[in-house]
Amino acid sequence: MKKTLNVIMLLVAISMLMSSCYTQKYMVGEGSQTGVETKEKNNYFLFGLVDGKISDPTNMADGVENYSVTTEMTFVDGLLSALTWGIYSPTTTKVEK
Repeated sequence: MKKTLNVIMLLVAISMLMSSCYTQKYMVGEGSQTGVETKEKNNYFLFGLVDGKISDPTNMADGVENYSVTTEMTFVDGLLSALTWGIYSPTTTKVEK
């Protein structure tokens, strides 16, 4: 029984260490023109199953027609997710005008 529990704990630890940051990037129109950047956090709960506050890239662009959007789980976001065991899983959205 103890050996089985140790194996399970080891597998959980390895799976948490092997998770990585991810990045999703796309351009609207011709992409960034001026280099002005705006950042907002997105809040997800229960391993991403429940949405909290989610940023809107269109509103973040302030009416500009050409901009780039990057949504990523940064190291800090991943650390917060790991410390809360996935109960809180933030991501960061950057809009570059």
